[in-house]
Amino acid sequence: MTPVDAATPATPTTTAASTVAGAVRLAARGVTVARTGSAAPALADASIDVRAGELHALVGPNGAGKSTLFGVLAGDLAPDAGDVLLDGAPLGGIPPRLLARHRAVLLQQNAVSFPFAVEQVVRMGRAPWARTPAELDDDAIVAGALEATDLVALAGRTISSLSGGERARAALARVLAQACDVLLLDEPTAALDLRHQEDVLRVARSRAREGAAVAVVLHDLNAALGVADRVTLLADGRVVATGGPAEVLTAEAIEDAYGQPVDVFPHPVTGIPVVAPRR
Repeated sequence: MTPVDAATPATPTTTAASTVAGAVRLAARGVTVARTGSAAPALADASIDVRAGELHALVGPNGAGKSTLFGVLAGDLAPDAGDVLLDGAPLGGIPPRLLARHRAVLLQQNAVSFPFAVEQVVRMGRAPWARTPAELDDDAIVAGALEATDLVALAGRTISSLSGGERARAALARVLAQACDVLLLDEPTAALDLRHQEDVLRVARSRAREGAAVAVVLHDLNAALGVADRVTLLADGRVVATGGPAEVLTAEAIEDAYGQPVDVFPHPVTGIPVVAPRR
């Protein structure tokens, strides 16, 4: 650790206990975020636990508060009330470099202004580990991230020459290269075709199975039902429910939150619940 890390009292402590499946790694407690020009807050008294070994999906209609809650969990947005904790330490008190060694964030927008090669962009994810023993693993970790996101053949291409979906995969690869065990992914499948959507969800689920705490904002309720271990449903800036996907995403709860009648029924092959809008 750098001296600034060691001198800071509010630091996360990753222990064997904190990485056991089910241990709370990242938590929001009674978080409220005001909305400019409106009496109604963007987020009101929201609480959530992101646990080791779980993929936790945040779902809800547009304007429900998903992105606000995501920003608070990522540390990009300071709440007006409530607390956010990483391994029990207040998130706002953790130095940025140390924070970047514990949690990685994939945003919806990941613009790169200069014509870096894809491999160079992915290698940027290793920056928090510079001048530490972990940098000896840079090449292997970058290669693994490129392979996991199906970018090996594009590693030498400039990022500006890629399609939107390919750039989205490069952004995910950079996040994977950061090698954190808390991952926050904001709509990681939005710009991708069907195959690569499934690839990204498999990668996210695999990281959770390896012990990472993974939180993902999803619009696709069927994806949430298919891959999440836990789901938090938001509506009107509030947490409506948190629990197992099938417990939370009932036809009644979805209709109440989205204002759209749906049917929820088991898939004839897998038995996983499927959501179908009534048309």
